[in-house]
This record gives sequence, structure tokens and C-alpha cells, in this order.
Amino acid sequence: MCVMRAENLYIALLHYPVYNKKGDIVTTAVTNMDIHDISRAARTYGVKRFYIITPIEQQKKFVERILHHWQKGYGITYNPSRKKAFDIVRVTDTLEGTIAALSQKTGKRVNVVVTSASPRESSLTCEELGEKISQSREAFLIVFGTGWGIAEEVIERADFTVEPIQGNSDYNHLSVRSAAAVTLDRLCRHN
Repeated sequence: MCVMRAENLYIALLHYPVYNKKGDIVTTAVTNMDIHDISRAARTYGVKRFYIITPIEQQKKFVERILHHWQKGYGITYNPSRKKAFDIVRVTDTLEGTIAALSQKTGKRVNVVVTSASPRESSLTCEELGEKISQSREAFLIVFGTGWGIAEEVIERADFTVEPIQGNSDYNHLSVRSAAAVTLDRLCRHN
């Protein structure tokens, strides 16, 4: 049973600015599987809102079309539990706009937490982050990156970084949807 208070926990999937394989800053494509899997994990762990952040209009329309199918179209009768997961999903243009809207909606300061597959000095463990979230009345937005990771400019402005997920091998290249699920579970299990 999860004992972490999640009423102040929000997550975001960042599609810009992120790196490509060459280290260039790019905008990545939104994938159907990420929308489905991350929203289901987020809803399972009591996340209040899951933001998909992309500045590309066609990508936003793609997300809205998927959400419409499961919230108002045939999908609502085919799988009602999927609607519940998608009820927490919102599409936004920028991380800055997401933070501002979240702050205005909650009336609280938003602590931005970034994730990375690479170790960083002063990263919090999931246990430390879970304790901060549980003990605070402020909002926490955990940002997951796509592509080859979140741009350094975003990481430098974040309030916290959380340690990378490390398995029991030297291989470390999880899909973002797997990383989101593991992170949420570890936050929950440590508290």
C-alpha cells in the first residue's frame, strides 16, 4: 500500500527542449503508447495531473484526438477505465506555461523536479524526494524527458533532480513510460 501523499504530485512528459542522439536540441514526437501507459501509471499512483508538453500544433491535435476517442468516443464504452486515466491528461505548449498554469490553478509554489538517466551531483533519491513531497504543501512537478534527455537549460533551472533508475546491470536505457512507472512506484514504496 502506498502511503505517500499524492495530492500535490504532478508529472510532465517534455517533448521540447530535449536532445537528439547527436546532442542537438529538438522537439520529439508524441507517441500513442506514452500517452496510454504514463496516464495509467499516473492515475494508479494518484498523480493529480499528467501534462504532455509539445509546442507543435499537429502533435497537440494528435493527443487531443486520442483523448477524445477514450473520453467521448467509442473508447468510453469499450474501456471505461481508460477514460479515468485520461481524465488527468492535459496538453500544454511549454514547460514555463505549464508551471505558471499549475501555480495559478493550485495557488501554490511549484517545485520542478527533473529526471535523467545520467547521474548528477546532488540528485535526490526517490526516498528523499518522496519525503519532501509528503511533508510539503507546495506542488511538485516531476518532468520526464523524451529523446536523449532533457536539455541542460531546463535541468539548471529545476529545483531538484532525482537519481537515475539503476537496475542490476550496466544497461541503462529504459523507455520513458517505464521510467515514469518505476519512479512513481519507488516514490510510493519509500514512504
